[in-house]
Amino acid sequence: MTLNKLFVLGAAVAALGVAAGAAFGQTNEQKALIDQAKAQGVVGEQADGYLGFRTTSTGAPLTQAVTVTNEARLREVYEPAARVARTTPEVAAARMFESQLRPNIPAGQWYRNAQGQWVQR
Repeated sequence: MTLNKLFVLGAAVAALGVAAGAAFGQTNEQKALIDQAKAQGVVGEQADGYLGFRTTSTGAPLTQAVTVTNEARLREVYEPAARVARTTPEVAAARMFESQLRPNIPAGQWYRNAQGQWVQR
């Protein structure tokens, strides 16, 4: 990977960290729903870079919050990073999961690994 691509990937990873903290286009209520669902083990990060349901969704507001977040991740982070790195959004998302999302998952929360298994941190 060239130095330019590494710089761009690093910038995209930093953007994901900032965007995840700002919760993209989420409302405060949607962010709170997701945070609560993560703490309860209902929602977790996935190796594909998106949020997923570990258990059945608790209702339309949570499902909508997850959808809004996932769509924003694709639009605001993964697609731009993929264009710069000349790869696909899927590859950019998986790289960012490994480098940015997974290392920052708090203890006790769940994530889905690349083999499709839910793992508690």
